[in-house]
Amino acid sequence: MNMRKLLTGKVALVAGATRGAGRGIAVQLGAAGAIVYVTGRTTRSERSEMNRPETIEQHELQPYGATAVSLTPGWLRSEQMLENYGVTESNWLEAAKRSPHFAISESPAFVGRAVVALAQDPDVSRWNGKSLSSGQLAKIYGFTDLDGSQPDAWRYVTEVQDAGKPADVTGYR
Repeated sequence: MNMRKLLTGKVALVAGATRGAGRGIAVQLGAAGAIVYVTGRTTRSERSEMNRPETIEQHELQPYGATAVSLTPGWLRSEQMLENYGVTESNWLEAAKRSPHFAISESPAFVGRAVVALAQDPDVSRWNGKSLSSGQLAKIYGFTDLDGSQPDAWRYVTEVQDAGKPADVTGYR
């Protein structure tokens, strides 16, 4: 069966696609013409961080005309994080009393909205080979988190948290 370009116009999201089987799946979906979004924590032997733009499958997908982007959430307010702080999505900000920088966190819906924005962009190939964050894309595409804000956690972490400044999300949310 010839699988070339059978998935043109389709969007695929592959979790754990930075290595192993997930990587192989992502590459083959791209080879079949799909727009492939990948998630994962590592690239080969190192943890993947926002400032590492090697974008997992760019060189492997490029010959097929597919677009490869690395997308990361900011400080993700996952179910596990909410549980760890003893809060829910409806009262998550209470956790900032214990950990003030938690005020920059974002819901899982925020990164989901980033994927939707990319999937709807007819010029998505402009992002090929780029490392992007949900906060960065929110500024470009105009989507918001569940509370109506646009948290820019990576900029906040660099400019506030890592700089040793007191927690203040003004201008970052």
